[in-house]
Amino acid sequence: MGSATHRAPSPLRNPETISSPQRSKRALILVLLTIFFPGSAQLIAGNRKLGRIAVSVTMICWLAVIGLVVIYFTNRSIILGWVAHPNFQLFLIIVLGTLAVLWLIMFINTLIIIRPKMLAPGMRVIVSVFTLAAIVATSGVFVYGASILNTGRQTIEKVFEAGPAFEPVDGRYNIAVFGADSGSNRDGVRTDSVALMSVDAKTGKTLLISMPRNFQGARFAPGSPMTKAWPDGYNCGNECLFNAIYRDAEDNHADLFPKSVKNVGAQAAMDALQGTTGLEVQGYVMVDMAGFSSFVDALGGVTINSGGWVPYNGKYWEGTNVRTHWFAPGTQTFNGKQALWFARSRDFTDDYHRIKRQQCLQQAIIKQATPQTILTNFTNIMSAGEQLVETNIPASQLSSFVSVAEKVSSQPFARLTLGAPDFPRSFSTYPDFDQIQERIQSIIEKQSAPKKDKKKEESKKSEDPAKSTEASESSDSSEAAEETEDASDINNAPKLSEGDTQEFTQPDGSAITEEYLVNLELSGYKTRIAQIAANNDECSVP
Repeated sequence: MGSATHRAPSPLRNPETISSPQRSKRALILVLLTIFFPGSAQLIAGNRKLGRIAVSVTMICWLAVIGLVVIYFTNRSIILGWVAHPNFQLFLIIVLGTLAVLWLIMFINTLIIIRPKMLAPGMRVIVSVFTLAAIVATSGVFVYGASILNTGRQTIEKVFEAGPAFEPVDGRYNIAVFGADSGSNRDGVRTDSVALMSVDAKTGKTLLISMPRNFQGARFAPGSPMTKAWPDGYNCGNECLFNAIYRDAEDNHADLFPKSVKNVGAQAAMDALQGTTGLEVQGYVMVDMAGFSSFVDALGGVTINSGGWVPYNGKYWEGTNVRTHWFAPGTQTFNGKQALWFARSRDFTDDYHRIKRQQCLQQAIIKQATPQTILTNFTNIMSAGEQLVETNIPASQLSSFVSVAEKVSSQPFARLTLGAPDFPRSFSTYPDFDQIQERIQSIIEKQSAPKKDKKKEESKKSEDPAKSTEASESSDSSEAAEETEDASDINNAPKLSEGDTQEFTQPDGSAITEEYLVNLELSGYKTRIAQIAANNDECSVP
């Protein structure tokens, strides 16, 4: 004799055996399980084989996410480098698209398991709306993420070249940055802003070398096609300014360059930077002025600390023929148009003032273009990027550059202008190339020098107490001298005379205002305005 053991039917698998409120609770639980752990609803209430497959995929995805999070917090430059690589972007697009479809299938299967017809009419609507919202929040987000990645990948393919990545030279990446003015009212391209960015690949320490537009006699790198036309350098007096090299190469010497060179003007300017500075220039980025404005807007603006009053042209003041407006000293957050005005202004001052402001803006944009900012404004930045940039840098280089950019944003810039104020005002007309290259190498050596280990020095001092005090005083004085030298040489802290430090006020002793400056211009006191604006090249990054 024996008795059969009968198990009670599972309410999760047999909703007909439970009450209506319990069926409603069951339905919500199954949807929640599908949201947070796809496959678990099928495992406990549906097709177990499908559930096991889905749970396995889910566990792999969670492990991958945990692994990526760990890598991000230990060395996030690795993650950023992967995401910047077009091939990895394509892989992510495929993965996100596949997961979006699979998740959608699991939600549909969960609804089948729920059996909506067995729910009360009101609860049927609630479960349907809840499930639809869950699909949008999961599969929909994945589809949107894949779409954003695809936008970025397409932009990278349009802007950047194909080809292998290049290695740093002597441990540094040297990239030319050209500010191109190719407006509708101008014939061709003019490189009114030229700089060479030299970055230590390991530390991210950066030297930004600015080339004045009126620099004369630039030398070309050995082997450059331009040496055939200008064997003694770009030297023909006032007609041979640096900003004319680009057009001269395009208009008069394009036949000297190999057909593989797509932009002979940019290549000629790169060759001139290399021959003048002694640094091997590996690539260029050309920033269009109009595109620059859109890019700053896409970033959400840029914030700087301005040291002086900076003029720009706006609408005419009512009842006057004056259209000069002014950015006040202090912390300013500029939109794209304002940042462009700030960078290009030279009224009442000169080219050297705007070079220093451009250096400041470049540093501010790099510092403020954080991963969070880029992700938040990704679509707008990618759209602006197509208008902003022309480059010969290969797309495969982006992963290494993104890694270096993480370090650059946390390091102070060393800035050097191949003219005033870092050299005499006549230096741009009569440059000393040996002096230029010695100065550049000196700054690079200081950036590359290892920091002194104070603990070891203190340990050595403790071994000889008799010399401790003397050594300490000597060390402190030498460190102070070194810091002072670095501040004036590397960071180019402005060396102000007594006249420069004068704080200008209105005749009644009140502070300078925009209205006062406008009235000065109306009255013809331009010299006074120039004195007030003389320190508008002082700028820092907050």
